[in-house]
Amino acid sequence: MLLSNLAHAVNITANSWLVADGNGSIIESSNIEQVRPIASISKLMTAMIVLDAHQDLNEKIGQQTRLELINLALVKSDNRAADELCNHYIDGRQSCIRAMNAKSRSLGLEHTKFIDPTGLSVFNVSTAKELITLVQEAYKYERIVEASKISQIKIKIRKKWMVFHNTNPIIGKRHNFLVSKTGYIKASGGCIVMMLDTDIGRRIVVVLGSKNTHTRIPEAEFIATL
Repeated sequence: MLLSNLAHAVNITANSWLVADGNGSIIESSNIEQVRPIASISKLMTAMIVLDAHQDLNEKIGQQTRLELINLALVKSDNRAADELCNHYIDGRQSCIRAMNAKSRSLGLEHTKFIDPTGLSVFNVSTAKELITLVQEAYKYERIVEASKISQIKIKIRKKWMVFHNTNPIIGKRHNFLVSKTGYIKASGGCIVMMLDTDIGRRIVVVLGSKNTHTRIPEAEFIATL
């Protein structure tokens, strides 16, 4: 079956998508060099920069520890958590954002840019092709891999324990996830990046510009099987 017919059969709405093997070799793709907003996928870079700085993960920042904020940013995709991590980075927020862009350049990601740590800015952009490298880099961080496997987290906020579910609802239900991060703002559409082990081998999946937050997951699951 032609890929275009196959995509139509499962109604892939994403503007840009790909599936690659664990080494990053692309298996199938569409519009992978299109520069697009990446929304909360940005939080992977935020977490990497904070972890690179070797700041105390048990230090309290307001009500939560730095590690709890990392988990909230990656699992719940909490914007406040990402902001707090960056605001309490060495020398502050602007230093954090400079570090995010410096790391992007060091990885050779020419089109990957960051304006803020949350992904709420439409100017946090990348391409599906470059996000392969970002996912591979994220896989090197034990804390990110741990967070990517968590279906829900329980955190004490103002003396009350609260449960937050992973924005990727299939975590813990299907596949062995190694990296996972969703994203959505109106300008980006539904987005997700994943590294996962499947029955046909390790796969890296990138979906950008899916119709909404409900379509990105089934599209990503289908793309992983190509």
